[in-house]
Amino acid sequence: MDLLDIARWQFGITTVYHFLMVPLTIGLAVLVAGMQTAWYRTGKQRYLKMTKFWGKLMLINFAMGVVTGIVQEFQFGMAWSAYSRFVGDVFGAPLAMEGLLAFFVESTFLGLWIFGWDKLSKGVHLACAWAFSLATVLSAYFILAANSWMQHPVGVELVDGRPRLTSIWAVLGNNTVLAAFPHTIFGCFAVAGSFLIGIAAWQIARHHRKSDVDDEDRKTWHGSMRLGAWVAVVAFAGLAISGDVQGKLMFQQQPMKMASAEALCHTEAPASFSIFAVGDVARPDCENIKSITVPYILSYLANGDFTSEVRGVQDLIPEYQAKYGTHYPDDPRLGSLAGQPIDYTPNLPVTYWGFRFMIGFGGLAALGAVAVLWLTRKQRFPKGRWWAPLAVLAIGLPFAGNIAGWVFTEMGRQPFVVAPNPDPSGIDGVWMFTAQAVSAGVTPGELLTSVIALTALYGGLAIVEIFLIARYVRGGFDAVMPPKPAEGEESDDEALSFAY
Repeated sequence: MDLLDIARWQFGITTVYHFLMVPLTIGLAVLVAGMQTAWYRTGKQRYLKMTKFWGKLMLINFAMGVVTGIVQEFQFGMAWSAYSRFVGDVFGAPLAMEGLLAFFVESTFLGLWIFGWDKLSKGVHLACAWAFSLATVLSAYFILAANSWMQHPVGVELVDGRPRLTSIWAVLGNNTVLAAFPHTIFGCFAVAGSFLIGIAAWQIARHHRKSDVDDEDRKTWHGSMRLGAWVAVVAFAGLAISGDVQGKLMFQQQPMKMASAEALCHTEAPASFSIFAVGDVARPDCENIKSITVPYILSYLANGDFTSEVRGVQDLIPEYQAKYGTHYPDDPRLGSLAGQPIDYTPNLPVTYWGFRFMIGFGGLAALGAVAVLWLTRKQRFPKGRWWAPLAVLAIGLPFAGNIAGWVFTEMGRQPFVVAPNPDPSGIDGVWMFTAQAVSAGVTPGELLTSVIALTALYGGLAIVEIFLIARYVRGGFDAVMPPKPAEGEESDDEALSFAY
């Protein structure tokens, strides 16, 4: 493996791991604020139990997300310094807004929420919950604005070969981020909804086997599971709508990514959507590939009608070569790629199957949520030993769908780290090859050492998070709201019993 491959593996591993924490934190934060609002308005104890239990799990996940997210910032300067110099004038603004505005508000009000249970009024404490939960959503917007600029550069001009920011509002109002943001947030709620379903299902199944469990607790778990199911169903509907918008933008802005999503080798009009392919999709000539297709659907996904032409990989390659060159610059900083032909075809197996895994995992999770709503209607409790373990395993489906979607998004724009845009709404002259973005002063051995160390460290952190979450899940409501002591006995401070 050369320097570029190791650097990409490092960023991919750390980013995928970090993004396992992000959607659960964002989704749970908003849901916990909603639970606390229900308690504030009704005074019912069940909503307080839900707030504290799910809030505890959200806090554990939030802490791990902060720890793993810090590494991302260091990589820009260590492994991708050439990229940082190229985009620094643009990236500085949204990343500063995320750190100084969104994350500052998020961390400040989260601290007040953790330690303010018996020190703040109920209204002020609730306001803190909504402040930090909405700040997590705002933080996601700024990060997505930076990422969307890499997919569709806007609001800049080229000065001495580098993009210089001319309008931060163009960057924040990029049509790519306006489509990516709701899609990502719906994905977060899909994760949180499935998380509620799985944990509550396990608790309900456990309580059915115990005779000394408060019936009110059973109803509270039932309510959590129903809430998770409704959230998941709405989220998956939102994912379908926002995904359709993203697909049409992708058709305009990154036609090679659209072709690679389908492993579409040759231009079709009208174009069929491939459900499943048998054969070697890695071959861009489509030899020996047989697909199960649905006629006209790809044309609709691309352009909103059933007759549009969708260009294939083989027909797009000459266009890319004419615009961006046939060979990499003969620059020693490019290592083994210096002066070599440019392969404009993304990794087709990754993009083709990643796109289908994204849809497939999401669809399965949506069907599971609908099934839960049916099985739990009219205060019913599902029976049988199969459904609770299945619900717990299904927690992983939206996680896997989110990861598959991001892998497709990032791999589909290769060999560019900043993708060129033929679409008039972007700036076609701003682009950068991934091979040009790697730091020149780093050796493969140094990067490989960091990959191994970070992977081992993250593996250890995963064990810690799973242990902590499992511990509080097993403890149920008593783990966050211990029974009140008898009169005359000492009691721990309720806020401290909730904080960690």
